[in-house]
Parts: sequence; C-alpha cells; structure tokens
Amino acid sequence: MRKPLIPIAAVCGGLLLAASLTACGGTSAASDEKVVTVYSADGLKGEKGDGWYDQVFKDFEKETGIKVKYVEGGSGEMVQRAVREKSNTQADVLVTLPPFIQQADSKGLLQKYEPKDADKVNGADKSGEGKWTSVVNNYFGFVYNKKELAQAPTTWEQLLDSSYKDKLQYSTPGVAGDGTAVVIKAMHDFGGKEPAMEYLKKLQANNVGPSSSTSKLAPKVDKGEILVANGDVQMNFAQSKSMPNLGIWFPAKDGGKPTTFALPYAAGLLAKAPHSENGRKLLDYMLSEKAQKQVSEIGGGFSARTDVKATDANAIELTKLIDGVDVFEPDWKDIEENLPSYIDAWKSATGS
Repeated sequence: MRKPLIPIAAVCGGLLLAASLTACGGTSAASDEKVVTVYSADGLKGEKGDGWYDQVFKDFEKETGIKVKYVEGGSGEMVQRAVREKSNTQADVLVTLPPFIQQADSKGLLQKYEPKDADKVNGADKSGEGKWTSVVNNYFGFVYNKKELAQAPTTWEQLLDSSYKDKLQYSTPGVAGDGTAVVIKAMHDFGGKEPAMEYLKKLQANNVGPSSSTSKLAPKVDKGEILVANGDVQMNFAQSKSMPNLGIWFPAKDGGKPTTFALPYAAGLLAKAPHSENGRKLLDYMLSEKAQKQVSEIGGGFSARTDVKATDANAIELTKLIDGVDVFEPDWKDIEENLPSYIDAWKSATGS
C-alpha cells in the first residue's frame, strides 16, 4: 500500500511480494528456528532504512538473535496472500490497517494472543477476543504539493475543478488500506453510500487511475507529477522529511469541518504460524515501552500505548496537524460485513 519493498539485512536480496519465501537461499521459513516472518502493510519501513520497522527489527534481532523476514504490500494484498497460503502458512505475524485486520480474523487467519502490555492499549484499538492489537496509531489524510499550489485544498468539491484533471490520484479501494479509507471517509462526509458514490463518480474525471500502493503516490506529488493524493499521517509525515514539497491536509465537505479517523497498524499472530513463539516475542517487542517511545521520534506515528506520552519534536508537530480536525469512529463491524458491497459500488460508480 505504501513504500516499495526495501529488504532489510534479515531479508534475502530481491525478496518481492510474488516471490516464494523458499527462494531465499533454498531454505524455507519453517526450516529456520531463529526466524520470524512478517507480512505487513507498507508505511512503517523507511525508504533509506530509517523507519520504525528498521529500528525495531534491528533491535529485536540484536536482543533475541531471531532474524526478521519481511514482506510488504497493500493491506488487502497481504490478507489475500495469507488466505492463499492458509493450508501451508508461511508467515508468523500479520500487520494491516482496518478493516483488513478484522477481515483476516473473520477468515480464520489469526490465533488468539494478547501481547505483553496489551492492557495499556485502548479497547477500540484491539480485538475484544485477543486476536489483534494496534502497534502504531495513525490517521487517514491526503497530501498536496506545497510548491505548485499556493494553499492546500480544503474541500472535496474543490477536487472536481478541471485544474486537477490528471493531477489527482488515490490508491485502489479493496486493495490498499488507504484506498479503502477514501471510500469510508467519503461515505461519512457525504452522509451515506449513494451520495459518496455519486461524488466519486464525478471525481473519476480527474483521477489518473488505479494504484495498488499508496506510498508510490507521495513521490509523484512531491515532484509535481500530480498535485493531490491520498495517504495517511504517519506515512506522509515520515516521507515529508525527504520530500519537502509534501503538505498534509484533511478534506471537508463544502460547508463542513475537515474530518479524519484513526487508521492504526494492527498486528496479529497468524494461525498455524511456523514460528508462533518467535511471532509472540516480536509482538511483545513491538508493544514494549522502548519500541513505543520510538514511534513518533523515528516512525512519525502515534504510540499505541496510552501510558507512553511522547514529547519529541515530531510528536508536537503531529499533534498540531490534527488540531481542529473532527475525528470520527467508523462502524468497523458494518464495514467488515459490507466491504465487498461498498467496493462493488465504488467499481460500478467509477468504471474501475
């Protein structure tokens, strides 16, 4: 969904989404007792090895001797891959954005495990059945090019202007978590499925086209190839450190206030994980106080733990970003149950 795959030291060179894990030096994850395999939505790994995952995996490997093998893609892609491998599970830990973590649970992909310190995570940010727990809190948003646009757009309606033709793009709903979030936010802001789809049908005239990865959109915005794209606060804030033309904003319906909603990275232990004990250790570590204190400072996100109060410069700037923005809570149960119909409605409206 976000950043292109950049293998860490623990990942054999050239590991791609479609590649088999058995291709790494001729050994499978299941044959190596000191390994843990993570399937994750992109966004937490830095393009230059400077992301939260980079630091956490490095520290985890040093402290435990357990190597991390990492595969990333859109939230929907990761769930689909895990479904295909259900009879021969290759990964241990799954990290996605909602509603895909709930979808993974409903498909029987997750086993019950509550990481140490999960009691310090808000109830809304974890499964009531102990199947998944948020490890990094985050909010949905959009980006714009600060150099090309004198000021950020403020409303959805502005994006219908002809000046945005072929200068706007959002990632594919149903494939990317942030793309799915476009549909969720539009349904909230416009007051339901039908008016949201009516708007997105109009917006399609300006849309460049589909993208399975949200992270690939920010560089295009920074370079001025497009002017506006969807994203999320954590990913885009981290990207803005090396992409100076990126600005973050939250669309409002004309006459209303800007809105957003929490879009946390949620992690769960896969059922029949080949190295479930190592998976438990990694989940514990990601939720540890040490790792959580690095969420804002290194990752540009918000700690999932209520007892970790970040005061670094990034944390202060992040808080200012969402100041004055209405934060709503989606009905995730409804979205989980009806997501296929919402995606079908989007496809019908946009001709995708």
